[in-house]
Amino acid sequence: MSRLITTLLFVCFFGAAGLRAQVAFPDDWFTRPPTPERIKAVQAAVLRDGWQPIALRLYAGSLKAYELRQEDAAVAWYYVARWSDLLGQSQAELAKVWMENQSRAGIPGLRSDLDKISKLPDQQMSLLLTEETVTWLLGDRAFSEAFFNQVSPHDLLPRVMFILENLRESDARRFATYTQLALAIALVYDAAPPPHWPHGQVSVEVLPRRLPNPTDAFKFLTEADQRGVTLHKLANLPVGELRFAVDLSAPFGDLVWAQRSVKFPLATLVKSYEAVRYRTDRIEANEYAWASESYSLPEILKEGGICVDQAYFATQAGKARGVPTLLFAGSGKDGRHAWFGYLGTGQRWVLDAGRYAEQRFVTGVAYDPQTWKLLSDHELLFLSEGFRKLQPYRQSKQQQIFAEVYFRIGKKEAAAVAARKAVNFERRNADAWAILVAANYGLAPLAKEALLREAAQALQRYPDLAARFTRELVASLNARGEKSAAEFEERSLVRRGQMRGRDDFAVTQAAAVMAAAIQKGDYIEHMRVYRQVLKQYGKDGGIDFYDRVTEPFVIGLLQQGKRGEAVQMLAQTRVALTPEPDSQMDREMKELADKLK
Repeated sequence: MSRLITTLLFVCFFGAAGLRAQVAFPDDWFTRPPTPERIKAVQAAVLRDGWQPIALRLYAGSLKAYELRQEDAAVAWYYVARWSDLLGQSQAELAKVWMENQSRAGIPGLRSDLDKISKLPDQQMSLLLTEETVTWLLGDRAFSEAFFNQVSPHDLLPRVMFILENLRESDARRFATYTQLALAIALVYDAAPPPHWPHGQVSVEVLPRRLPNPTDAFKFLTEADQRGVTLHKLANLPVGELRFAVDLSAPFGDLVWAQRSVKFPLATLVKSYEAVRYRTDRIEANEYAWASESYSLPEILKEGGICVDQAYFATQAGKARGVPTLLFAGSGKDGRHAWFGYLGTGQRWVLDAGRYAEQRFVTGVAYDPQTWKLLSDHELLFLSEGFRKLQPYRQSKQQQIFAEVYFRIGKKEAAAVAARKAVNFERRNADAWAILVAANYGLAPLAKEALLREAAQALQRYPDLAARFTRELVASLNARGEKSAAEFEERSLVRRGQMRGRDDFAVTQAAAVMAAAIQKGDYIEHMRVYRQVLKQYGKDGGIDFYDRVTEPFVIGLLQQGKRGEAVQMLAQTRVALTPEPDSQMDREMKELADKLK
């Protein structure tokens, strides 16, 4: 479902009837937002009863306020309950849950880092913080909202809180000015980055792939902001965008050099990409990896590079000047490419700096430094649209919070009502749609399918989100024997993706069809299905189709001893995909053909 439910070990808080009487907070407390005096009373009660009983009572009180339509107060107390819940949990247990989430997501981690994480103590989270910090967390609604809206199951919460405490202790006044930046650093620096970050075309010896010390990074960025070196005022940016400014892979010396030497204004920041001379000689020689012994920013500017080096240079130079940036890698018709995105003027994202429009690089991906997963397509669009900063979305999130609470305690009818209010405030709240569908799971098939179509329609601008509901709709139709209707919905999904410039949706469908065929047929059937998907999806799929469908299939035939069939399929693919002579796809097809011989 959403980040909110899956992030923490959420407590079912109506299990013990006597609990409410034991923690004697009056009901009328919760019809008004918490005051400093009441926060102190909560902390005093914790000393007597413990964090978890207090959390249970606060959850119940916030829900009561919601039912009395005191929604602003209800949300404020809900955040106090969430902190109480979190601070009473075990560091060791949270670390265990985090490692399980990383494993399921296939996110690699450094062995040494994982060993340290597995040895976190079985002590409450509150012991990581001073009493003063706990008081601040319980009473700062704006920070609480930012924290719980941003935190994910892939955040190692004991380290997040440890970093926050260290940053606050190092300079309390500066921390108070830059709380969102501090939170961004805590969420990004809680775990080591993967081995191929920020890209894999340079060795680990030349680019160690280590984040700096969190305190040093905070000091570097805040001092740059205070000196007027940054192109954005870092104190004014939210954590959701600052996380793309703090993932520094270049050393501080390089970043200081960039502040002095890469002087392009925000309106023309794309020129920092173009400043690196493009090395066509490396492309002609198939030298895609950086060969020099230094990968410093001055060295890249001096020596020139290919697109991935240009993108790395531009992203790191941008971060040095306080600009959130993303390094994209993508596939087009005949080759692969790297470009960058950045938060531009008016705090609007530019996501195609250095992108080649004529090549239609439609499948660009970038790391999310908070989770080290690849950013989803809808997340990128959400960033560019900025609607999550607006009041309707905040109102939608408030309703979503209590829809999730009701859903967790089994009150599905109430959950559906709150979720419907959430999507009425903001149709693009995908998490609220997910709750609404789940809460109505027992509907008759036709009513459920109507709801799934409504959700997909509301999210049609975001093909990956709409696809979740469309695929559930397809499954329901197939279960009812409506095969033609199911096939129509599947074709419509691909067509909508292509209308949005997302030819990779067709490739994804082709790969899924091939995978299903390979599971249940012999190689003759595989070849028949391959010809079918090649004809239907190959023309617009480009090198992405070749990477994800053709090459695995052809190599699979070769491994089965079907060399002649493999040669035949590759030849038919070349005719269908028509790569440009001497393009990247052309050269890779020739290499595969040579391997088949």
